[in-house]
This record gives sequence, C-alpha cells and structure tokens, in this order.
Amino acid sequence: MVSSMKWVTREHAHVDRVACPWLIKRFIDPEAEFLFVQSEKVEETVRREKAIPFDAPGVELGHKGDGCSFDAIVEKYGLKDPALLELAKIVRAADTNNKELAPESIGLEAIASGSMMIAKDDYEAIEKQVYIYDSLYAYCQLRLIKKKYKNEIEKLDRKQRLEFLKKRMKEIPL
Repeated sequence: MVSSMKWVTREHAHVDRVACPWLIKRFIDPEAEFLFVQSEKVEETVRREKAIPFDAPGVELGHKGDGCSFDAIVEKYGLKDPALLELAKIVRAADTNNKELAPESIGLEAIASGSMMIAKDDYEAIEKQVYIYDSLYAYCQLRLIKKKYKNEIEKLDRKQRLEFLKKRMKEIPL
C-alpha cells in the first residue's frame, strides 16, 4: 500500500468513478482523499494539489482499449486477487458497452445511475455504494470458492453447505 495521496477525477461519479475510489481505499491507499472537479479542471487540479488523476480523458489511469479505469488501476498497482479480477470484469462490463462480459453489470449500472439521482454529491454517492462494492467483492469470492470446492459442496445438505461456505469465506480476507 502507498501512503495517503490525493486523487482527482471528473465530477458526477458513475460506475467507474465510484468503483475506483472503493478499489483505491480498499487495496492501495486507505487514507486516500478524492477530489471531483469539472472535466476541464482535472489537469489544473493535478498540478495544484499534486493529485493522481483517474478516469479522465488522456490520463494513465483511464480507459484504454476495452478496459476501464478500474482495470488500469488494478494493472498499475499489480493487484492479483482473483476475486478482485472477477469484480473488475463486472465493473468493466457496467462501465463500457461490453455488457455480455458479466451479467451482473446490468444491475450495477442501474444502481450507479439511480444513486446519481438520490445522492446530494459525488461523496455521498460513493459512501452509499461502498456496501455494494463490498458485497460484489464478497460475491466474487464466494463464486470462486464454489468453483474450487464444487465436488465437496455437492455432497453437503443445505445447512452444511452454508456453514462450509461461511468457513471458507472467513479464511480469505475481505
């Protein structure tokens, strides 16, 4: 993890601009400070605040090819957590025109769009959606556990299966 930094992006946070702060605080910089500015003020804010820009046109941590800013951050910081890489697919699908990449993306995009309408500002939108990203991350972990232990899980009854899955979830950090 890096030391506390300022990060800047465009205002009106949607999928990627909510997912990236979650990712940064969770895996890179727990004390990160985020600034949301008009698109044309990103570059000026970077210079003035010595901030790291993300999800803005022409920045290193932005959309490249089929990837979104979330992907760029995962790559730059060498994050290899398999569940996080699964979550990256969902974020990428929700934030781009590649919806078929992850069926969950439709729901995530709907939540992000609705959140923009009920949150007073970008900070509140992120605050409200942290739970969503924590839940999606746990869902990705659970999906990987189910795949890994498929044969063992099939032999268990419903109660045993739930206990088994909860135990495995506790073995990996959230």
